[in-house]
Amino acid sequence: MDADFILALNEIEREKGIPKSVIFDALKKALEKSYEKNFNDKANVIVEIDEESGKIDVFSLLDVVEDVHDPVTEILLDSARNMQAGVKVGDVIRKPVTPKDFGRISAQTARNIVIQKIKDAEREVVYNEFADREKEMITGTVQRYERNNVYINMGRTEGLLPLSEQVPGERVVANQRMKLFIQEVRNSPKGPQIVLSRANPGLVIRMFETEVPEISDGVVEIFSIAREAGSRTKIAVFSRDENVDPVGACVGFKGARVRAIVDELGGEKIDIIVWDKDIRTFIANALSPSKVTRVIVKEKEKTALVVVPDDQLSLAIGKEGQNARLAAKLTGWKIDIKGESFVTEEELAEDVPVSPTPSDFFDAIHELQTESTDETENEPWFDEVQAEDLQTDEDSVTAADDPIEENADNETQENPPA
Repeated sequence: MDADFILALNEIEREKGIPKSVIFDALKKALEKSYEKNFNDKANVIVEIDEESGKIDVFSLLDVVEDVHDPVTEILLDSARNMQAGVKVGDVIRKPVTPKDFGRISAQTARNIVIQKIKDAEREVVYNEFADREKEMITGTVQRYERNNVYINMGRTEGLLPLSEQVPGERVVANQRMKLFIQEVRNSPKGPQIVLSRANPGLVIRMFETEVPEISDGVVEIFSIAREAGSRTKIAVFSRDENVDPVGACVGFKGARVRAIVDELGGEKIDIIVWDKDIRTFIANALSPSKVTRVIVKEKEKTALVVVPDDQLSLAIGKEGQNARLAAKLTGWKIDIKGESFVTEEELAEDVPVSPTPSDFFDAIHELQTESTDETENEPWFDEVQAEDLQTDEDSVTAADDPIEENADNETQENPPA
């Protein structure tokens, strides 16, 4: 190696952040193995590299003995003293054994080591960058579609959108820009693998945090969310400030905020409802846009019987049971829905007051929004938390393709009586 090689290492250290000492240590180990392989596999050698000039020296380590049994690893005391004065039996001396053509081998080895270290360092930088961004939202460009997987260009690296995390029926084309949720960051031998998602409920959470300043400021908070990607999402919100309408903040002026999210999700309908500490009111709100007459709860079993007008029964259940299913995920309660004419006196008699679960609500909500939780098909994105100290008397709103149109999907719903 020459001075140009040392200058190149200095440049790599500045640009890639790879310490020169790391490359030299790896190079020394590689050259030691190369010497043993090409010249003497029984020798015990060390390699030294001058980090200023690049000069390489190979030394054989020899044990000083009185009788030599293995000339490759041992040396007589008299011979050792000719090389280094003052040695004694049991010492180890270094004998220069640098081969004449070792420069060619060392140059090729150095090249391979530098290339490998640069790749390793770049992979480590990418992994560290995205490992800290797990459960966040990013914007990427569709690069290619291969074996049902979509590969996303994220700038410094490539992300994977597997079939299981794609929205059913969503069509993607090359060079299309889209927002994605960083589901998982894996560190594999081939480099970091970033698994992305378009179906995760967390994507909707992050979109609301981006579009609604009141959420990013902590004035309005998201309590729970239930999503069937590509079809419908229900999201429960509440306000810490009684002067701020949580639903209005999420919908925005003329529906601008929620419409931006709906457009990004390809027209997926979004129901925005108000969380309430009274589980009856919360369940009734969750079944929006249906009107609810009565909610009968069994606290121990976490089940609720919801009574609706007969003409609202199909609306409360929803197409293929979707509205009821999302409401159950959103509240964490099992919900049974019946029309008024189908409820028996015995069922009405089972209605007893609900005793709120004591908890530090604000600490619990903060913990829910800062901790990452695993998603399951039957659980809301956030766990259910009940509290005694938060009052919300807002209405629930359905925001669909056009939140300001007056239709069943977009209409503001009044909170039913508990």
